[in-house]
Amino acid sequence: MTPENIKLKTLEMTFEGPEEFKGDANQIRGFFASKFNEYDQLYNHNTDRFYYRYPLVQYKVLDRIPLIVGINEGAEILKGLFDKFDTVTLPHQNFEITERSLRLKKQDFGLTKSLYFYEFLTPWLALNKENKEKFFETRNPEEQKEILRKTLVGNLLSMSKAFGYTVPDIIKCDVNVEINRSKYKNLDFTSFTGGFMTNFLIPDFIGIGKGVAKGFGTVRKIRM
Repeated sequence: MTPENIKLKTLEMTFEGPEEFKGDANQIRGFFASKFNEYDQLYNHNTDRFYYRYPLVQYKVLDRIPLIVGINEGAEILKGLFDKFDTVTLPHQNFEITERSLRLKKQDFGLTKSLYFYEFLTPWLALNKENKEKFFETRNPEEQKEILRKTLVGNLLSMSKAFGYTVPDIIKCDVNVEINRSKYKNLDFTSFTGGFMTNFLIPDFIGIGKGVAKGFGTVRKIRM
């Protein structure tokens, strides 16, 4: 860690049951939003206001195991709810919990002197309306890659702003991704799988890009 970093408090909550979990991240989010609706951080519901807030609680399903990640204030809220439910009510399944785990960590976040490699565990929704047009207008793979690099830097800058962290120098990065399609808000979106490298420390299992509350863009550091 260097003096330019900050520490983020993260919490990873998983639960398992006697049968396979058949729901998706958005359905877990819906369950938490309805059961504990006094906490707006659980569903990041600010659609009536025109500003973007990086979600401090993020829902994922990795290898059919539900994972909920809380960051800073989100971690504190999740810790308090850990044993407040025994069943997750889904549209097509009432998932009974027989085993649950909770991991609290303090993790480094921010610019670093070293390069780190990350993999996307879930698809990255990198493109917005503006850069999507640019991306598909150019047939040049290097230009497309440059658009994705700039997008990745933008994602890291907006996360930094949400955590009150001022990036002290230039973020360097490169991407190694493939184009895919993903459904988000019932629409088809261009998404990317693969990974990237950057001189920036990102805690495992938090998301970058669009749709992170619903599990998109989940990253994990690749251990060399």
